[in-house]
Amino acid sequence: MKQELKREKPIPELKIKLVKELSDLIKNKKTILISSIKNLPASQFQEIGKKLRNKAVIKVPKKNLFLRAIDGLKDKDIEKIKEQFKDSNAILFSDLDAYELAGELLRNKSPAKAKPGQEAPMDIEIPAGPTDLVPGPAISELGAVGLQVQIEKGKISIREPKVIVKEGEKISQPAADIMAKLDIKPFSIGFIPLSAFDNSTKKLYLDIKINTEEAVEKLKEAYGKSLAFAVERGYASPETIKFLLGKAGMHEKALSNLVGKEQPKENKEEKTEEEKPEENKEESPAETTQTPEENKSEGEEK
Repeated sequence: MKQELKREKPIPELKIKLVKELSDLIKNKKTILISSIKNLPASQFQEIGKKLRNKAVIKVPKKNLFLRAIDGLKDKDIEKIKEQFKDSNAILFSDLDAYELAGELLRNKSPAKAKPGQEAPMDIEIPAGPTDLVPGPAISELGAVGLQVQIEKGKISIREPKVIVKEGEKISQPAADIMAKLDIKPFSIGFIPLSAFDNSTKKLYLDIKINTEEAVEKLKEAYGKSLAFAVERGYASPETIKFLLGKAGMHEKALSNLVGKEQPKENKEEKTEEEKPEENKEESPAETTQTPEENKSEGEEK
């Protein structure tokens, strides 16, 4: 007897619908961004989803469904993103630019408490000053991590600031407990952008890292250099026009000063030339004045 072929179970309608929905999003949205949601609490996930509701569609599909949606499009460019999808990943579909969307994710991170065993992202310093802790077991707990304390108005006050965990070090249980008591949250949690595919340019961006402050400083520096160059070249634009007018005013003033220094000299020479004939016509005082002897001689002659 021939071995009967076993019939495969039909694909559930729900999976077919999910694959089609993913295919439509991949095909129609400008940006497909993969982000990590590892260790992200469900409440935080929902909160971020609400903030991004009008900017992106967030999906957390099973890997096989996502890969099937890509394969169904038969687009070699989009297939580049298949290798980037891992476990604990969320996919965001958006019409925003990839880096703009990644910036939105970073801005929507929330501070989080430290847990024992985590690596400190930076030097964690306890500042000096009053606390809301009352005297009791907290005094010895603070002293265990090297903090000097005193009692002020019935509350514990920290005398001097102190770094209790250095950057890269593992956070101990006592340090984590003290940070929790003082409401110090050295970590931030949220969606971590990993890679993105731009449908308009067909480019895949890997290892997305955004430093907003550094980017702003670089933009300011570039703007200053380009503005100075444009003014020097005399390029007119809304940004340069006031500088060009100011520069023209300075040049006009300098020319006026030069013309003003030469003008009096020319006038003096013209005046001297005009007055010379008149001086020749008039008699000098020496010619009109006569001595008594000359007057007497003239009388005898008469």
